[in-house]
Amino acid sequence: MCVLSVLRRVYNNYLEAVYCTFPLHRTQPIKQHMLKGERDLVGRDKEQLAAIVVQDRLTFISQFCLDLFVYFSLPGFYPAHSTNTSSVTRRVLQLVLNHYVMSFGMYWTHRALHKNVWLWRNIHSIHHWAKHPLSRTTYQDHWFDNFGNAIVGHIFAQILVPLDAQMFWVSRVLRVCESLEKHSGVSGYFNLVHSVQRWLPYAQMPHHHDWHHEGHKGCNYTFSSLGGLWDCVFGTRKSGRAKEGVQTAWDNLEQGRFSFDTKYFDGMYTCFIPLCALSGIVVNSFVT
Repeated sequence: MCVLSVLRRVYNNYLEAVYCTFPLHRTQPIKQHMLKGERDLVGRDKEQLAAIVVQDRLTFISQFCLDLFVYFSLPGFYPAHSTNTSSVTRRVLQLVLNHYVMSFGMYWTHRALHKNVWLWRNIHSIHHWAKHPLSRTTYQDHWFDNFGNAIVGHIFAQILVPLDAQMFWVSRVLRVCESLEKHSGVSGYFNLVHSVQRWLPYAQMPHHHDWHHEGHKGCNYTFSSLGGLWDCVFGTRKSGRAKEGVQTAWDNLEQGRFSFDTKYFDGMYTCFIPLCALSGIVVNSFVT
């Protein structure tokens, strides 16, 4: 927890240095980040900033308690250091599969937070106070937003597709950096993790998620973390403001050829069906 906290701070400073040094690589026009009245760079007022401070503290407490609970109640969840005899190829493929399972859970959690009116109004809208996100806003959410993502994302993925000790920490580092990057306000070769994953099917860059934040409540698209495949499969992909040179190879392809009509899951309660199914698979893995 301490190591990841230091990583977040260091990588956040790197991304914000890039943001300030190379304005031409920003995902939004410079004028949109100009201070307007008593608001910060990302568009939040003083009252919202005070609320964010409270949620940050609650996030720290809830995440610490969750980590302790998992450590003592799920023996082996944090893999012990040992010599792994599997090939590097197999371990990398297992890491990719783990990340797609993680991304699947986080995709439907994110989508439900937008589709369920109560969840949007009381929980997820706090994160969207940042209309022009910077990396510092990445984890500035309602505490339950971060809590739910940790369970449905990291915990479920490690249970269903367990990683060895080395890959477990590689996964954590990649996930932290990827999340910071997509809120960084810049899109280009500076985004180290996104550049590494560009070979994945329908890979995204930060300008995809940045467009999601610009959309306010109408931003019911580009929900994916890691890769972007699920946005394509479930028909919610939008390219955003892709400048020349940072577009991915998948931006100009017609997603309709590969996507399914999933509007049924946009209801107030039907949005939870995929999450319930995933939870059932996790529970069944314990029973069997």
